[in-house]
Amino acid sequence: MKKQFVRTGIGIALVAVFLLHAAKWIELPLLRRLEAIVYDTRLVLTMPRTIDPRIVIVDIDEKSLAEKENGGEGRWPWPRDRLAKILDQLFDHYQIAILGLDVVFAERDESSGLRVLEELAKKELRDVSVFQTTLQKIQPQLDYDAIFAAKIKNRPVILGYTFTREKDREGGSKGQLPSPVLPKGTFTGKTINFPTYPSFTANLPDLQDVSANGGHFTLDPDTDGILRRIPMLTEYAGAYYEPLSLAIVRLLLGNVQVVPGYPNEKIWSKNYPGLEWLEAGPVKVPVDESAAALIPYRGKGGGEGGSFKYLSAIDVIQARVPQSELKGKIVLIGTTAPGLLDLRATPVEAVYPGVEVHANMISGMLDQNIKQKPPYVIGAEFILLLTAGLGMAILLPRLNPLKSLVATVAVLSLVLAANLAIFHVGNLVLPLASGLTLISLLFALNMSYGYFVEARGKRQITGLFGQYIPPELVDEMAKNPDGFSMEGESREMTVLFTDVRGFTTISEGLDPKQLSKLMNEFLTPLTEVIYKHRGTVDKFMGDCIMAFWGAPLADPNHARNAIMAGLEMHDALEKLKTEFDARGWPEIRIGVGLNTGRMSVGNMGSKLRTAYTVMGDAVNLASRLEGITKEYGADMIVGEATRAAVPDVVFRELDRVRVKGKDEAVAIYEPIGLQGKVTKPKLEEIRLYAQFLRLYRAQDWDQAELQLLNLQNMLPNNKLYNETFVGRIAFLRSNPPGNGWDGAFTFTTK
Repeated sequence: MKKQFVRTGIGIALVAVFLLHAAKWIELPLLRRLEAIVYDTRLVLTMPRTIDPRIVIVDIDEKSLAEKENGGEGRWPWPRDRLAKILDQLFDHYQIAILGLDVVFAERDESSGLRVLEELAKKELRDVSVFQTTLQKIQPQLDYDAIFAAKIKNRPVILGYTFTREKDREGGSKGQLPSPVLPKGTFTGKTINFPTYPSFTANLPDLQDVSANGGHFTLDPDTDGILRRIPMLTEYAGAYYEPLSLAIVRLLLGNVQVVPGYPNEKIWSKNYPGLEWLEAGPVKVPVDESAAALIPYRGKGGGEGGSFKYLSAIDVIQARVPQSELKGKIVLIGTTAPGLLDLRATPVEAVYPGVEVHANMISGMLDQNIKQKPPYVIGAEFILLLTAGLGMAILLPRLNPLKSLVATVAVLSLVLAANLAIFHVGNLVLPLASGLTLISLLFALNMSYGYFVEARGKRQITGLFGQYIPPELVDEMAKNPDGFSMEGESREMTVLFTDVRGFTTISEGLDPKQLSKLMNEFLTPLTEVIYKHRGTVDKFMGDCIMAFWGAPLADPNHARNAIMAGLEMHDALEKLKTEFDARGWPEIRIGVGLNTGRMSVGNMGSKLRTAYTVMGDAVNLASRLEGITKEYGADMIVGEATRAAVPDVVFRELDRVRVKGKDEAVAIYEPIGLQGKVTKPKLEEIRLYAQFLRLYRAQDWDQAELQLLNLQNMLPNNKLYNETFVGRIAFLRSNPPGNGWDGAFTFTTK
């Protein structure tokens, strides 16, 4: 119980650490990293992996950047008159629905040479009228920015731009921002952690003014470098700007307004500042505490086998694409050529086109399947850790290793299945890594505690008792090592002695090496039998084994286990007979003495040497019983207490005796076998022998001899019938014991 409290206390302390992390009072970077990995895994497992036919990407790829003689348009940036041609092709020929440009035009296009000609007209050639006249005629054809602006005007074109981290100084910001989606002061009184930037790189005013709108394509990855979210609102100079994807969707829906969404104050605290979603007409975009939306990746990036149709820009310019591929589509123009550096690391792939990130966002907004991770998930994580963590911290210390494993797997499976269902069906991102990690750590803690702490107890038990008892009992004792010691105590137990008959003669016929091998060969199986029946080996004394039952581990069936061990010992020796004959060794026969009674058990001896053993009158009697087995020709003799303790065994009462060193007579018995397994002839023999004992104790020598004769006819070679009592009756005829005789025979030797 004490160990359970220790493990429970450590588990609760671990839960407390995780709760502090969930409440953001402390930071555990590893958990944050694991949460990101788990999110990525869930995302990849649940991606639809289908192509969205509504969105097409016109790709400025390496094919488009090839030299003109190789069929391309040459290196980037292209002259804007060429881009103007793309717009004409897209809107006039292919009749697309809307165009988003994942490209920024912050600098004027000088590729036509118009600026050089204008400078000449102001200086060196200002007096050349032909030059001035010609310049005025061709100027509209050479003003590529004006041409491009004219193609943008009155068309559903969204220009892209980016915010930068450079401080707003001269040259820090370029171009003109579009109008903010929400004005300054919209979130007064709210403590929302909007991403803010000190500067931007936007489009030329002439281009931005004629476009339908603009949206930023700022893509800042998480701290591990993986791009998982896009800010839906970015703060600059107090106003709020939308991303390219939201600007495209809003225009597609009729240029609807953006409305911030908050939870009902009747449910949530008035102090809860969380912006949980943005509404744009029928579209609802869930956002997190930083006003960012998780990117709903559909699948792998790139053209073939990806999530969106890719068309090479050069094929569009030259009208090599079927009209059906683009008609009525949302088109994004972006770059995948490695040299243009618009490739990102994402949960889906390590190299992913940036333009396709915006395509995924547009698709997710239209399908309304963007995952939600509102600020209140902190509370959900806290509740998960509190309930599952405390439950496991209290439960696991009370279970064995197998049940602990089953319980842990069950809880992990339940948490994982529920989380995945909520993630996939409900589009809600609940923290998972912290819960899985906590449950796993609690399991590991309990297993480690059991291994390192409780195993120490097992090692102590093994050190104390391993040489006496079988490993199975060591395992049982190790469950509560504090409950066992080697200090002396008095217990009701059963003790056994075995001895080899005629061992002196056997040893004289063998050399020392052979004798050593012979002893090992028969002592090993006898010891195994003792261990099998939960016995404790006390000592080996030459050819003798002393063992006991009932300590150090309590055994309510100590008498029965001892008897079964004694019976099986003779079976074990019978199996060795063939092997011994083959080696030229003599047959080994043993006598077994058993007795049950109260005896002292514990570490006993001198200061120099001690042993875990048993002592007492009951022990001495067992030794004497083993010694007289040869007098009765019995394989095993037990005392009265042993016989009384095992009612399911058939016994034959052999005699009443006074052993050397004791004045009190005791009845002795021979175990025959288990009830129901003793043959009828053997039972008849036992009945006749019982009648003989009554006649013998009544001093009716004639009738006793007659009964003995019947037994001799049944078993002519039985020592008990043919020697022991034949001589006993002859002696008593000559030396009548008198009327006070109790029928006991007194042994004067051990």
